[in-house]
Amino acid sequence: MLIPLSGCGGSADDAGGSATLRLVAAEYGDGPATSSKAFWDKVSKDFTAANPDIAVEVRLLPWADIDREVSAMVRSGKAPDMALMGSYSDFAAQDKLYSAEELLPVTAEANFLQPLAEAGSVGNTLYGLPFVASSRLLFYNETLFSKAGVGEPKTWADLKAAAKALKDKGVKYPYALPLGPEEAHAEAMIWELSNGGGYADSSGNYSLASDQNIETFQWIKANLVSPGLTGPVPPAQLNRADAFAAFVRGEVGMLNGYPSLLHEARAKGVSVGTVPMPVSDSLGAGETPPAVGVADWMMAFKQNGKRAEIGRFLDFVYQDENLSDFANRYHLLPSTVSASRTLAGGGLDKNDLFFLTALRGAQLYPVNDPSWVTVSDTVKRNIGRAVAPNGDPKAVLEEIAATANKAAKKH
Repeated sequence: MLIPLSGCGGSADDAGGSATLRLVAAEYGDGPATSSKAFWDKVSKDFTAANPDIAVEVRLLPWADIDREVSAMVRSGKAPDMALMGSYSDFAAQDKLYSAEELLPVTAEANFLQPLAEAGSVGNTLYGLPFVASSRLLFYNETLFSKAGVGEPKTWADLKAAAKALKDKGVKYPYALPLGPEEAHAEAMIWELSNGGGYADSSGNYSLASDQNIETFQWIKANLVSPGLTGPVPPAQLNRADAFAAFVRGEVGMLNGYPSLLHEARAKGVSVGTVPMPVSDSLGAGETPPAVGVADWMMAFKQNGKRAEIGRFLDFVYQDENLSDFANRYHLLPSTVSASRTLAGGGLDKNDLFFLTALRGAQLYPVNDPSWVTVSDTVKRNIGRAVAPNGDPKAVLEEIAATANKAAKKH
């Protein structure tokens, strides 16, 4: 086959007027065996077989680099035709992206799960096409819980009591609290939502130092961190990957996790229970705050003017079979209503369906605010200080809020 496929060099632009689409995508795998390359090779090959006038080249980049690299490409006038990554709104704010309306049939645009479509929209226009997603639930080690004689926690008081009982039984991390710089913004938001707070108010403005959020971190510090219920590593130094690895080793009583961790832990023989995040005692056990939802975004750049070709490729990628294939490879949830139904019929176990149910009512990060990249980085690097021995939750949150408000004004 003469037309280059993903991962191959060369260009088909010179061959008989055919077009080459270039996609830069995050690498979801953790090594050659699980690399996303296999998926993109197959999809590209299948698409070009059906559309011989369009070749597709895919370049994979690590999550740690992709936002920065794609931003540099766009600034230098060398934008890819498409990118799959964690943020899109700064490009939308610069008018660099095609809208979903310009790329996909109305039926395809209407097929995205509602919370994801809302998070992918600036104003009422969808620019970030949700690709795969996950929601967060509280995981607990059923064996350790049984030994400690405790049941599923429904409130913060239950969680604290369970953590104390686990500590008394010698559990290394009764509650693992990863507020290190890798993904502290997820853990922080989970706790804030469980007390009626969050990152933004009902008008969409940042509310990082709200009374509820300050109360949340005061409670975490006084009731979990200070009594030594969060394990030997200070929360500000505990990254999500390390907390997850400790959970798989059977050293963690409770932590917040997502579907792939559940599969990994069970494969290693850990008996895992999942429940919604317990609610604060001031809200009460009858309340069900939203779970945290996380999505990754496909976006299409205007710079090279290949709207029609991009539209054809994305319409192909978002077919149920392809989206479900990618989601299944990484134990994630597909972003569309129809692909979710397909999986429910044969692919998702009951716990995965629990995650899907949580996702349907989830709250996502304010990714449609172009300042979110700056704000999330500020939260990641600073929120752990709120629960440090000499930390003042109110002062730390107010400091983060000041940075957020400054970043929002720039945009």
